[in-house]
Amino acid sequence: MEDYNAFVGLDVHKDSISVAIADAGRDGEIRMYGTIANTPDSVSRLIRKLVQRHGKIEVTYEAGPCGYGIYRQLAEMGIVCRIVAPSHTPKRPGERVKNDTRDALMLARLLRAGELTFVWVPDATHEAMRDLVRARQVASQDVRAARALIQMYLLKHGLRCKSKAWCLRYRKWLTSLPLEHAAQKFALQSYINRLDQAEARKAEIEGQMVHLIPGWTLAPVVHALQVFKGIGMVIAATLAAEIGDFSRFASPRQLMAYLGLVPSEYSSGSKQRPGGITKAGNKIARVMLVEAAWSYKWPPKVGVLLMLKRENYSQALKDIGWKAQVRLNQRFRRLEGRGKRSTVAAAAVARELVGFIWATAISAMPKAI
Repeated sequence: MEDYNAFVGLDVHKDSISVAIADAGRDGEIRMYGTIANTPDSVSRLIRKLVQRHGKIEVTYEAGPCGYGIYRQLAEMGIVCRIVAPSHTPKRPGERVKNDTRDALMLARLLRAGELTFVWVPDATHEAMRDLVRARQVASQDVRAARALIQMYLLKHGLRCKSKAWCLRYRKWLTSLPLEHAAQKFALQSYINRLDQAEARKAEIEGQMVHLIPGWTLAPVVHALQVFKGIGMVIAATLAAEIGDFSRFASPRQLMAYLGLVPSEYSSGSKQRPGGITKAGNKIARVMLVEAAWSYKWPPKVGVLLMLKRENYSQALKDIGWKAQVRLNQRFRRLEGRGKRSTVAAAAVARELVGFIWATAISAMPKAI
């Protein structure tokens, strides 16, 4: 463990940063330094003054909407900076007062005590790919919302189509509905236009993902993960973007916990009450994994699309993909046979799928990331 002369806590906001300092040593003074503007020049001046006064310092602040700009600026200045997971910051029982000064002092104190949980910080390229993946998720949500509006409108007017929803025949049927009033026709067309725009935006983002992934350092991981049934380009890219460096997890169990797929527990004394999954950690990756897990409800099969996709994979990867199909399908059927709901079975299969994903990603990871 490195020795630091001072520990600096920053409570970062859009326009200002509250700064607190804890001197080294168990009985070192913890004091408020002041408030500075949240600008690169102000941060540089602050750090130069603190280094001149204290020598070696360590800095921390909570992850939030302001991003990683301060972290990268301090790294370029040769300063050790840690970003804290707000949900894991220890809180004193009964504490009811919260303000910027208290938050900065608390961060400085906990950093010195070694009681903070730090987050993994992506590099600028990885963060850009994560932004693209999340933009695609927002576009997908917009598509679902637009479809829901149309379906509610049809239900309101008692209109039903025998064709499968959103197929080509269904879309043609939408444009030829016998609505009585011109205002009703215009309202429906506005909903259809909203859907068309959302779908076009989603397709555009996915096209950019296909174009940019080959130049990404995690492109081998994205490629390798697609050997599994239910995981295409979008899910593979989302998992790589949200999880990042798979090697920071020493075991699949750690990754399962990070994704919130491990069972919760409410036990006391001799009473043990296991609960559902914790749903802690990264929700985006967890949702994608559960979505992929549903494909294992059906018997193992290498269809035409999967066969074409597997042409560029080594035999070892193909064997892993097939082994996952057989094992996870058996798991799904066994859980349903025991009377478990399909949603519970899908979550359990997603948890087991993480083990295959972790091992495959570790072997595909570039040596230096």
